[in-house]
Amino acid sequence: MMMMNPTLSHQYGAFISQTRYGEIPTEALEYGKMLIASTLASSALGSTLESSKIIRSLEVARGGHPESTLWFGNWEPIPAVAAARINALMSDAAASDDSDLRNIVHSGTQACAAALAIGEKVGATGREVVAAVVLGYEVAGNINTAMIGGLQRKGFHGCVVATFAAAAAAARLLNLGTEGTAHALALAATSMGGLHAAAATSLAREYQAGNAAMMGVNSALAAQLGYTAELATFEMKRGFFETLGVNPKAAEVIGELGDKWCILTELGIKLVPGGSPFHAVAEAAANAARRGNLDVVDIRKIEFTLPDYPFPGPKHPTDLIGIAHSPFYFAAAGAADRDYSWEHAFPEKIQDPRIRSLFDKVFREDVEVPDKAKYKSGAIVRIETVDGRAIEEHIRYPKGAALRGITWLEIETKYRSLMPHGGVAPQQISESLEAIRELEKLSDIRRFIDTLWPDRA
Repeated sequence: MMMMNPTLSHQYGAFISQTRYGEIPTEALEYGKMLIASTLASSALGSTLESSKIIRSLEVARGGHPESTLWFGNWEPIPAVAAARINALMSDAAASDDSDLRNIVHSGTQACAAALAIGEKVGATGREVVAAVVLGYEVAGNINTAMIGGLQRKGFHGCVVATFAAAAAAARLLNLGTEGTAHALALAATSMGGLHAAAATSLAREYQAGNAAMMGVNSALAAQLGYTAELATFEMKRGFFETLGVNPKAAEVIGELGDKWCILTELGIKLVPGGSPFHAVAEAAANAARRGNLDVVDIRKIEFTLPDYPFPGPKHPTDLIGIAHSPFYFAAAGAADRDYSWEHAFPEKIQDPRIRSLFDKVFREDVEVPDKAKYKSGAIVRIETVDGRAIEEHIRYPKGAALRGITWLEIETKYRSLMPHGGVAPQQISESLEAIRELEKLSDIRRFIDTLWPDRA
């Protein structure tokens, strides 16, 4: 446990700047590397989407000092803050990045985009980049825990929290120390906005994600030049926590920083596309359909229960934004195909008449689950058949959840499935994945970028 500092900004700043690599749990460091692979893979798919292309063209046209690499496409060197923005936006656009399984906060995307951009700018080692990712994730996760019950109920999107992952990772790699890092976080706290409702229905989702990375990195760069902010921003009257929402046990939660690592309990890396709260719906539906040997024509009704997630989502989605937030699609797709995988993010599956024929047979059943505390983005699915059978499946937490254990084989499958969408050749996919797995051995993170882009001058 760290000694208490005068403000929460100082306390967070001390944790970020003073925690040594050897003090970070080995499993947390391994998950940090997995987050890097996951973020790149998700960005590869996201690079093909219109939202990414628009903001990419905007930043490339704006230009600036060539500090960091804009991933995929022409691999343009641009300012670090712009690279962090676009790379994070691409990752979020594909709805295939990471999630805090308690609510929609994709801190790994911001931590990785910022750490790789600033790491490349300063020539950081692979070990330094991994530590920055994990520490950024932890600070954002701790702030998120201190706000559970407040953030989304007030209408704010998780990017308001995820921006701290970017600010913390950037501050760590810029060696800002406790004071400078505290100011970077205070600046980030007053920089970011985002509406949950807009993100659920439009391209505002990834726009906010890009802004979260951009503003986090910008806050750290401003603090490096001596820009200061109100260091009591988090705890002051009408400050960050009071305005956006605070957990009654926030003081206890913040005091656990450095003792409990949320990356080991709250992390969910998406191993299939769409919102993490609904992955378990698809898995449970697929399990039930397999167990009953069901075809679409055999299904009379599908009921699902989400013990710890209150938002309903659209019932008849027609595009990636819609299906990403629709448990109805997850239930229908899982039951129709007895599986749910990366192909379900593409128009062919979204418009598949077999899947869509089940939409009006899928119903949300909101009931009190006796052992609700044992679920984390879990689901209960019950399929009733035309011949009178009822098949029920329970999933406590989805694949890719730290609590369930995440394997490199699962990450490799995702990486090899999605990286080709970014135009990365098979040899570069293999070499870059191997480099990520041994990232702590790299003396300069720019050598990792070279494995993705061998023609780099």
